[in-house]
Amino acid sequence: MSKPSLARGTRDFGPEQMAKRTFIFDTIRRSFQRYGFLPLETPAFENLSVLMGKYGEEGDQLLFKLLNSGDFSGKLTDSDWKEGYKPLTTKISEKGLRYDLTVPFARYVVMNRGTLAMPFKRYQIQPVWRADRPQKGRYREFYQCDADVVGTDSLLCEAEIVMLLHDILPALGINNFTVKINNRKILTGIADMIGAHGMEGPLCVAIDKLDKIGKDKVVEELLERGFASDSIDKLEPIFSLSADEDPFTELKSWLAESEVALKGIQELEEVWAMVKVLGLENAKIEFDVTLARGLSYYTGAIFEVKANHVQIGSISGGGRYDNLTGTFGVPGISGVGISLGVDRIYDVMEELNLFPESQKTSTKVMISNFDEEAFTYGLSILPKFRKAGINSEIYPDSVKLKKQLDYADRKSIPFVILIGSDEMQSGLLTLKNMKTGEQEKLKTEDIITLLTREDQ
Repeated sequence: MSKPSLARGTRDFGPEQMAKRTFIFDTIRRSFQRYGFLPLETPAFENLSVLMGKYGEEGDQLLFKLLNSGDFSGKLTDSDWKEGYKPLTTKISEKGLRYDLTVPFARYVVMNRGTLAMPFKRYQIQPVWRADRPQKGRYREFYQCDADVVGTDSLLCEAEIVMLLHDILPALGINNFTVKINNRKILTGIADMIGAHGMEGPLCVAIDKLDKIGKDKVVEELLERGFASDSIDKLEPIFSLSADEDPFTELKSWLAESEVALKGIQELEEVWAMVKVLGLENAKIEFDVTLARGLSYYTGAIFEVKANHVQIGSISGGGRYDNLTGTFGVPGISGVGISLGVDRIYDVMEELNLFPESQKTSTKVMISNFDEEAFTYGLSILPKFRKAGINSEIYPDSVKLKKQLDYADRKSIPFVILIGSDEMQSGLLTLKNMKTGEQEKLKTEDIITLLTREDQ
């Protein structure tokens, strides 16, 4: 017999981990709904025609493709086999596992646009799959939590994303974070102004590393990437821009000649002003001219969230895209979205010990089982606890008490009800606190009141 093993790049989540993950998902879901986002689910697999060509060549290779069912090779000829794997793939596979939640969302919007109330606000919390090389922090199956608004150009959407992040993260206990914001139009303007039109991609890859490698190394990398020395000299203000209360004044005078950059700055100023009107005191937002996330994808605001004083990278990111549905033949539907990295948030919360204690227990109280008579008595009161909303169970076998208490201990059950002949006669049950070892005799109703109060 072969030993069971996990597929590389996947994980099991045991009960304790699942309790913590559920806490994260529930907190995020509550906030999404509070902001008017509606739930959406799409199938685990899509037609390859929907997925291919949307993520670039590398993305196409990282798609998990499903073999056609039945005799997938029945109609193939010898020449088909010799053509190489790329042309062959299309003949033996018509479907693939979804790579992200955005492309399936775009497909959904196009297929249902006649019935959707626009602007359409949706959230989606589902797993995605990538045939990537597994390494620390990178898996082949992982969850994404996305919230997007499509069908409006209003900058209220950007301001609401800032508010949403300030809602979700403190609710998870993460209070020390920074929401970094930039705008693609500013980056385009900078590239134009230094005479490197259309080169914002390599420009941003280099300046994005400023924190890590310092100015000299960034200049070195720009030279290697083919930027002229005089273009690099014109970048000087980037290295000295302050992230103070008003980061835009310097920027406006530096980029005064660039219409597109000024438009980007104006958009961000509007977002800042709206966040203030929405009443967010001490907003943890910071303009970062070097922020460039997935540049080819975004057309307006770009967001990235960092948890401060931990070793983990960004825990959330997103931005404005002007042509989500264009690849499906319906151009011009603008949208803005944010994605939260559950696995990274989990790691931050573990490192900072932020999970509430109560998340570690599933059962609140266990009823003991001494003999048949006590078991029957226990069964009669068990539903009362459950009806009161208390997670409860009864030990299924009549075994020594030590074994029953060990079980409760291993499951971190905080209370055990002991029922013997005295208890059945008097109606006063012994409630044992597993943490302190203290025992007290109480009526069933009083135990329910006590345990309900414990949860509040």
